[in-house]
Amino acid sequence: MSTPFTADAVEAIKRHMNDDHAGDSLIIVRALGGRPDATSAVTSDVDAEAIEFVVDGGERVRVPWGETLTERAQVRKAVVRLYRDACEKLGIAARGEH
Repeated sequence: MSTPFTADAVEAIKRHMNDDHAGDSLIIVRALGGRPDATSAVTSDVDAEAIEFVVDGGERVRVPWGETLTERAQVRKAVVRLYRDACEKLGIAARGEH
């Protein structure tokens, strides 16, 4: 997959997601990644088209952004959109701020 992000940016995004938003990642995977029974989701990659997770220690699951990202600043908004869409699909309340 092509990516507009440097390797350092991808690593920083992965670190932030895994350190600060592991629960959000699991919600996204359960609702939008086709794994409703997943028990863990670790962000493993980010590119222009999708965010990728390793689910339950093995399977890689890609969740499309819904648009092609062209710069790092778009990632935050795209993740928040996925998280809110996932919460809505699961019927759970989304947190206010991210």
